[in-house]
Amino acid sequence: MLTSPVIRCLKEQLPGAEVHFLTKRSFEPVLQHNPYIDRLHLTGTGDQLPLRELKAERFDAIIDLHHNLRTLRVAAALGVKRYAFRKLNVEKWLRVNLKVDRLPKLHIVDRYLETVADFGVRNDGKGLDYFISEDEEQEGLSILPPSHRNGYIGFVIGARHETKRMPDRNLVTLCGMLKRPVVLLGGKEDAELGEFIRHRVGETVFNACGKTGLNASAALVKHADSIITHDTGLMHIAAAFGKRIVSVWGNTIPEFGMYPYKKQGSTEPIFIEEVKNLSCRPCSKIGYGKCPKGHFRCMRDQNLFAIAEHTLGRDT
Repeated sequence: MLTSPVIRCLKEQLPGAEVHFLTKRSFEPVLQHNPYIDRLHLTGTGDQLPLRELKAERFDAIIDLHHNLRTLRVAAALGVKRYAFRKLNVEKWLRVNLKVDRLPKLHIVDRYLETVADFGVRNDGKGLDYFISEDEEQEGLSILPPSHRNGYIGFVIGARHETKRMPDRNLVTLCGMLKRPVVLLGGKEDAELGEFIRHRVGETVFNACGKTGLNASAALVKHADSIITHDTGLMHIAAAFGKRIVSVWGNTIPEFGMYPYKKQGSTEPIFIEEVKNLSCRPCSKIGYGKCPKGHFRCMRDQNLFAIAEHTLGRDT
């Protein structure tokens, strides 16, 4: 998601350029409809790299936005000039472990774009891209009950790590406070939690978790009136669609550069909700299965009233 401006800007600003993209097979739905990609290369069984396939393309350059051992292996095999993203691992380690802030005040998208500056490519201000087919859009909308077809709030309830999402009781309380149709969004791993929330709150909540594929879920994000979300992929999809977003942060911090990326000219606001002045935060640059300190104040102490007010547009 966050590399999509680089793809678009390369394709549009370098006449005649052919842009290929290498990624894990599991991420194919994110990129399969992107019109700025000439060819998508996918890993094989066990994420095996398709090196023979890549060598046959005779590339002129590699744009390495991942910068890890796997991408170094690709670069070594292809033997062409590599333009690599600077990951700021040292700066992140200092922020997490010593609470020393040397992070640039720059979104990761803008840092990605710095990687292609030598090509004369500049940020066009159009934000993130996300493309879905008409069939996927209809698939997503078709699962909505009649009670939710005239408008709803999308609530992304999960996160990759437990310390990046609010406790169950907060999710239930917040859904009850909204007093509007709510569609719970997430994967199959979030379906059980979604049912728990639905049973506790009642008919205003529809649990869409695990009921569709990623792109059909993206359609539900696209058509929502507003989105509440933890730090997730669906948060970035909401940003691509220019939605009103309330982004809730726990053990990690927006200063790492992964907050919702707003396109120029977008009229919908983006709100960052976090518990300030916790000496233990951030405790990780990614996340944990449970709070290392045991109190989990970064999520338990979230201001649910403020989240609800921002979501409902009562913040002015």
